[in-house]
Amino acid sequence: MSAGETPLTVIGNLTDDPELRFTPSGAAMAKFTVASTPRSYDKTSGQWQDGTAMFLRCTAWRDLAQHIADSLAKGTRVIVNGRLRQHNWQTPEGDNRSMLGLEVDEIGPSLRFATARVERIQRSNVKSGTGADAWNTAAPAAGGTPPSSWAGTPSQGDEPPF
Repeated sequence: MSAGETPLTVIGNLTDDPELRFTPSGAAMAKFTVASTPRSYDKTSGQWQDGTAMFLRCTAWRDLAQHIADSLAKGTRVIVNGRLRQHNWQTPEGDNRSMLGLEVDEIGPSLRFATARVERIQRSNVKSGTGADAWNTAAPAAGGTPPSSWAGTPSQGDEPPF
C-alpha cells in the first residue's frame, strides 16, 4: 500500500453475482457491490433495528477477480479489505460527479453464519529464462496456455510463504 491510501475493511452481503470482465490486454476484472447495514438494539422496543444501508462498489483484478467470480454469489456474506478510491467524471451535460469505490486486496466469505471449504488452487512451477516461478498465479486449465502476464513474475521459491 502506498502512502496516502485509505485502507478499509467492510463486512456485508453481495447484492448480485460478481461480474467478470476482461480488459483488451486480457487482464481479468471483477466488479461487485457489497451492502453493509448497521444494526442496533433498541432497549425500549426490545428489538434489533436496521440502520441505513451502505452500498460500496468493489473492483478486483487478475487472479483474485477470477477466484471471486468462481467462488462467490449474490447474498454471500463477505469480509472485504482494500483501498478506498474516489472516481471523478463529468456528465455529457457538464456536471461534475464523483463516487467512492473499493479496490479489493483481500476477500473471503464470513464464517459467522456459514461454513466454507477452502480449495487451494494448484500452482504451476513453470520456470522461464527470467527466473519466473508462478506459485502465486493459478495454473491454467488442463491443456491451457499460461497467460502472458506470467512472464517475468518474480521468483518466490517452490512453496508459498505460509
